[in-house]
Amino acid sequence: MKKIVMVGFFVCLVLSLSLLVVQAQAAGDYVFKYSNSQSDQHPRSMSMFFFKDLVEKASSGRIKVELYTSGVLGKEAEVLDMVKTGSLQGCRGGLFERANMMYLLYTLPFFFDNTDQVLNLMRGEFGQKVNDDARKNGFYIPACGVAGGFRNITNNVRSITKPEDLKGLKMRTPPIDMTIKTFQTLGANPQMVAYTETYMALKSNVVDGQENPFSNTVDMKFYEVQKYLSVVNWQIHPDPFYVNPDWYNKLPGDLKNIFDASAKAALIFSDTIWLNSENNYLNFLQTKLKTNMLSPEDTAKFAEAAKPVWQKYVDDGSFSWDDINKAQKMAKGK
Repeated sequence: MKKIVMVGFFVCLVLSLSLLVVQAQAAGDYVFKYSNSQSDQHPRSMSMFFFKDLVEKASSGRIKVELYTSGVLGKEAEVLDMVKTGSLQGCRGGLFERANMMYLLYTLPFFFDNTDQVLNLMRGEFGQKVNDDARKNGFYIPACGVAGGFRNITNNVRSITKPEDLKGLKMRTPPIDMTIKTFQTLGANPQMVAYTETYMALKSNVVDGQENPFSNTVDMKFYEVQKYLSVVNWQIHPDPFYVNPDWYNKLPGDLKNIFDASAKAALIFSDTIWLNSENNYLNFLQTKLKTNMLSPEDTAKFAEAAKPVWQKYVDDGSFSWDDINKAQKMAKGK
């Protein structure tokens, strides 16, 4: 209910801002071309349809939004590069460390106890600074949400009940350093495969398994080519809304306000529908895959086995233990 109220607040804010907009000489003064890899039915895409409707109405058509879903404009790495160079104005997806290495702190293995802690951190002072600092690397981030619920493991070899069960498994990973390091630390053999190519990699046994939120596993039909689902809740990903800063900077002040408020509303909407849908996706997957849930004791064993990953990032200067401790306190509302 709290999340729904927040969405309503931002919608009202956007619509009130629209009353300040002076009618443009022609509709579509500014075109915002956007892409993501998920289908139209996926929560990420649904929230962007919400964004399009909101920003176009609030701007009286001065901002026209063009949405390209299902990876039609390219893989996540390709569209992110397009946003940085300005041939595309916006996208959402992975590779967030390219915008700011601090986004990786959110992805530390077994860092969060629940999604409320994630949202506390991302929407607070800590998260705002992470978003703002992405400008240094050529991205404007008006808002950041959560890329689904906790990430869990599917594979074709065995149920994962203890860290040793991952030993030797060829695990598809996104090209995200934290994920690769974690699975290496746990004894798996990480294989970087593009998100849109993962289904065929699983089907052809190029890889044994993959890890994703339940929603992605269903949306991409990975369950069709997998046997086991292990609910380990090992990690959660941020979902920055990447925007080309040069395009954004050309907006007049009133449209910047509308764009920013619409982006915040869209990401809250995304968080709400995405997180609320995860249980339904899990229920569906349980009818398709042999499923096991980790006990708190088993989860603690995984967390302990993965703890060296935290130290690696402190050692390489990505962030400090002070950053980690501060983030944990803020996540827990302390």
